[in-house]
Amino acid sequence: MGALVKLVDAILFLFLTVIAIAAPLIDSQTVLPTSLFPDVLVDLKNWYAHHYDDYLFTEKPHFFAGIVWLQLLFQWPLALLNLYAILGSKSWFNTTSLIYGVSVLTSTVAILSEMISSGKASDKLLMLYWPFFGLGVLATLRGLIPQSGKTAKTVGDGPEFSRKKKA
Repeated sequence: MGALVKLVDAILFLFLTVIAIAAPLIDSQTVLPTSLFPDVLVDLKNWYAHHYDDYLFTEKPHFFAGIVWLQLLFQWPLALLNLYAILGSKSWFNTTSLIYGVSVLTSTVAILSEMISSGKASDKLLMLYWPFFGLGVLATLRGLIPQSGKTAKTVGDGPEFSRKKKA
């Protein structure tokens, strides 16, 4: 089980690294004025939106702008905390991973539901968003795995009473 947890942590680390970079530089252009960003980043976002025909980035519907704010103000700091927790083997990683995973899963379900029900999304665009659904599932499941080598303490697990030896 230890090797599987290390593999999951490595996958999460790669995803979280991409998110730690892309969220403030690319995604934030959806809700912030483009004048705040260098032309190179604006061109990169425009290339992505046209290459993958991501109508959410070009049309900027209100629900998507709300999800981007959620990503910037809540999920991005959690992604940074999770990166730190993975690198430092922090005991609270399960908690932050669970919170992050549920949040990503919820927002990704909303985005995928809109894409599928509207019929506007191409298969190429859907294939780009499905891995984030997997990220949400993986981070949630990683948050539910007990700490390595430690068993969860239950209410009945109090200190055991020892008998006094009779001399």
